[in-house]
Amino acid sequence: MSDEKGLAELVEEAVRKGATTAEEIHRDVAALPITVLESLGLPEDASKQARRIQDESIGAVYDLIRSVNHRVGALAHDLLETDRD
Repeated sequence: MSDEKGLAELVEEAVRKGATTAEEIHRDVAALPITVLESLGLPEDASKQARRIQDESIGAVYDLIRSVNHRVGALAHDLLETDRD
């Protein structure tokens, strides 16, 4: 493996880990208002629905970030291969 390919993989992995960390923090911060509303008497079915919608939307955003990261990584690999040839 060339140094450039190793660097491309290192960057792709760093972005993947960063996205996962950001997603975890995002979920924790987003859950707080619902937890507060529950403590104030928000009906359980409403809080479950809000959490589900929130979870699905946050997951979709970070899945997209990971997908873009993977595509950029593949493009970088292709460009580095072409440059080497």
